[in-house]
Amino acid sequence: MPEGDSVWNMARRLQHGLAGSALLGSDFRVPQLATVKLDGWTVLESASRGKHLLLRMRSPAGDKLVTLHSHLRMDGLWRLYLSGERWTARPAHLIRVILRTPTAVAVGYHLHELALVPTDQESTLVGHLGPDLLGDDWDPDEAVRRLRAHPDTPIAEALLDQRNLAGIGNIYQTEALFMHRTSPFTPVSEVEDLPGLVRTAQQLLDRARFGRERRHAVYGRTGQPCPRCGKGIRTDKGQRVTYWCPSCQALSLSSSPTA
Repeated sequence: MPEGDSVWNMARRLQHGLAGSALLGSDFRVPQLATVKLDGWTVLESASRGKHLLLRMRSPAGDKLVTLHSHLRMDGLWRLYLSGERWTARPAHLIRVILRTPTAVAVGYHLHELALVPTDQESTLVGHLGPDLLGDDWDPDEAVRRLRAHPDTPIAEALLDQRNLAGIGNIYQTEALFMHRTSPFTPVSEVEDLPGLVRTAQQLLDRARFGRERRHAVYGRTGQPCPRCGKGIRTDKGQRVTYWCPSCQALSLSSSPTA
């Protein structure tokens, strides 16, 4: 399940492998782009925006700029291969797009919301997103403002809403709340030191993108002892599975789940 750090790293790998190269060919395996051919187009930049990946390209004549947008959701993946290398990441029926350069091949697996738009219209696809925790636009004050605009929303749900802050997923939402000693069911309005929680989430993703990921304290550890107090980690299987320590992340009577 790619989160902001994984998408950032995918974008960086595509940047290193494709940027500055003219495409020898393209193959789109989705109905809306099936007839599109990008032969001769030059890849200018690969960038991430939350869980969205943006490949910006220039036409052979230099008179057009377009962006190939893909949303990775829970299972999307871009993989870069050397020319002639065997594609081993996933089964072939999951391939949605192939981009070839003289030295490399970029293969997009199980991509969602795949679209090709003029680069100056990228905002129609990603303009709704909140500040990107790993982007140049990161603004913790704006993220806090957006979170506080929905005071009754449980904080775990609010952190996952990409309109508030872009890039955080279930893993880092869970871990940030544990580090902050906050119940995932606490309404936004009752969270103590919301700016501190936002800083913690950003720091976790920032460390993870450079390979300094810490061992998960609660995520995926149902029934195992909390590393802080030794009590068993609990799980709530709502729309998104939530993990927390009922002792370290004390629940109020008004927000406690019935599970």
